[in-house]
Amino acid sequence: MNTSIFLAEFWGWYLIIFFVILIINTKRIKQMFDYIKDEKLLFIVSFMAIIIGLINILLHNIWTSDWRIIITLFGWIALFKGIVFFSFPDLAKKQLKNFQVKWVLFILMFLFFMGLYLLNKVYHFLIY
Repeated sequence: MNTSIFLAEFWGWYLIIFFVILIINTKRIKQMFDYIKDEKLLFIVSFMAIIIGLINILLHNIWTSDWRIIITLFGWIALFKGIVFFSFPDLAKKQLKNFQVKWVLFILMFLFFMGLYLLNKVYHFLIY
């Protein structure tokens, strides 16, 4: 369970920090889309996603019906996206071109609450 707590803390803080940065500096959202169009940067991002996803899966591949499945899914999603973006960069660029910015705020809010949920599992600041 220590690995679950550590990864819940990692993903929780990562999601909260990422949310705060993008809400404070909304220009970063457009910059992210612009940067990913560059194949060299897409290569680096996909390579990092593969590494993070694989480490997450090797440390925490727990398929239970509680909060720990969120951590496992983050690892598998990161690995899958990294492999797809690394193998098919044109497909990745096409997906990003068709992606509408209005969905970014919805996804950011969802990930923010997911981060709060994970941090709550670690620090128990909300009682329910």
